Amino acid sequence: MIDFQNSSVFKLSETNPADIMRDIHPLFVQGEELVVAFKGIRDYVAFTNKRIIAVNIQGFTGTKRDYTSMPYSKIQSFSVESAGVWDLDGELDLWFSGLGKVRFEFKGKVDVRALARIIGTHVL
Repeated sequence: MIDFQNSSVFKLSETNPADIMRDIHPLFVQGEELVVAFKGIRDYVAFTNKRIIAVNIQGFTGTKRDYTSMPYSKIQSFSVESAGVWDLDGELDLWFSGLGKVRFEFKGKVDVRALARIIGTHVL
């Protein structure tokens, strides 16, 4: 499983969902759709209409991958922090039952309020 305490793995920027769809589509259940995707240097996070999928690409060749599925139904609470003048990163903190806190950090002008809206739609 991915070590979510090491947030530097997840400095993410928005990416074209088509770039990751081929890799994660086999994980989808019936009716699941990709909503938005974010990518780091190698790793990425996909927000679907049912869950969050974090992919940690491992090894020298990048063929080994860890897929962590986090269903919205297991989120107990969440928090977003938008980027500021000096702090240019936005943050999303999620607390999952059985997993604990998961933090994603976003570079640039990612609209973290839109992410909160996506999560809130499925959690509240």
